[in-house]
Amino acid sequence: MRASFVAIALVCLSGCLPVSTYYAEGVTAVQFARDDTNCDVQALRDAPVANQTRQSAPRYIPRRACDSRGNCYNRGGYWVPGEIYTVDVNASLRARVKGICMSDLGYSPVELPACPRGVAEASPPGPSPVLPRLNSNSCAIKTDGGLRIVTQG
Repeated sequence: MRASFVAIALVCLSGCLPVSTYYAEGVTAVQFARDDTNCDVQALRDAPVANQTRQSAPRYIPRRACDSRGNCYNRGGYWVPGEIYTVDVNASLRARVKGICMSDLGYSPVELPACPRGVAEASPPGPSPVLPRLNSNSCAIKTDGGLRIVTQG
């Protein structure tokens, strides 16, 4: 029950979170998609996925017992093995390689706030055909085809 509540809350909040992307004024959506994909491919080629399986430290869980007078004492205990998880040790390197590639093509990393619901509902569907000039009123809408940037004023 708690897990489903958390999942629903994350889905609802995801529309409110800022959107991180690369930006270059005047670039078409088609060109951006091509550049973004080419840089993803280059980054994956130069810094391939390198998963490592790791295990966190085991924990000792003491057993505490109390008598009717409130005297408590430890009575043995048990060990819980550490959690096993996977880490891609090249993930941050891959992100840096992509950033360099996008920068070489004239893009800059930007973080835009999510557009308010009314702005998102009034905007045409799909990504921006051309990346507009940004100002302090710019916001982003995630679409099925990419990202729509709305600049008001």
